[in-house]
Amino acid sequence: MKPELPFSLEDLYRAENFLGQGEVEAALPLLRELRDDAEAYIAVACPTSDEVQWFSFSDAFERLAYRRVERDPRRLEQAPLPFDRLYSDLGFAYIRLEEWALARDALMQAVRWDPMNCSYRLDLAEVFHILGDVREWASLSHSVLDRASDPRSAGRAYANLGQLFCDEGNAKAAAGCLSRARALAPRERRVDALADRAGALFGGVEVSDEDAAAELENQGVPASLNAEIAICLIMCATDASRAGDADEATRLTIRARDLVGADAAAALIRLVRESDAELAAEREGARDANGGAAAPADPKEGTDA
Repeated sequence: MKPELPFSLEDLYRAENFLGQGEVEAALPLLRELRDDAEAYIAVACPTSDEVQWFSFSDAFERLAYRRVERDPRRLEQAPLPFDRLYSDLGFAYIRLEEWALARDALMQAVRWDPMNCSYRLDLAEVFHILGDVREWASLSHSVLDRASDPRSAGRAYANLGQLFCDEGNAKAAAGCLSRARALAPRERRVDALADRAGALFGGVEVSDEDAAAELENQGVPASLNAEIAICLIMCATDASRAGDADEATRLTIRARDLVGADAAAALIRLVRESDAELAAEREGARDANGGAAAPADPKEGTDA
């Protein structure tokens, strides 16, 4: 029998309200208490094994995207509370106090509980950068490009990598990152900072778009975002539409369009619809072969049965 939940959402809201008002000294003791209670609960109620892992994904899209991107074969269980948010709040409080090592540890737990939340990854990357760990800063920024489901996060990641290439004196790769960052997040301050620095370092160097993209690939940096993420958004939009939630379907479709562009999103929508139609036809054929008995429904690739 599982123990009682370690805290309520109202407890978390209370701590977040203190943070929102800038009252870090009031928020921090409460967040620490919630964390201690949560960790005692997790040790008993959410044990990790070779077969099972627990996460606190924010929605069905994140769960599906994690399965398709990470290829994790374990059974995924949803935690009963947003543990990721608790650790993120704690990390934010430590950042405000410039307790960088404690902020790093808290944000690492936020990423562990919701590995598809790119804001957590980028915040953690910044903390590693402040701590002088450039390798982890770059690695986390790179990891966002496979997982980003919004243009701003992807733009921030490209801007970080562009700064790395500026450090290395690689004008082509820096130009490629700047071009992608500008297209994705034109009003992001990190993109402006990269533009200023790249201009100062490489202002007299002409780099074509083709050379810049080729150099990114040479450096192992994708010149385009992961289409799997857009596919997951469209699959979830399709499910929402079938469930009668037109607003959610529209929201998810717009996210896919903003991520990969209108033309690519339209092509992916056609692909998902064709795949769904083929699957429906296969099930109908199996039903006929079984004399009218319903064939077992195959779960979508990348989801749990």
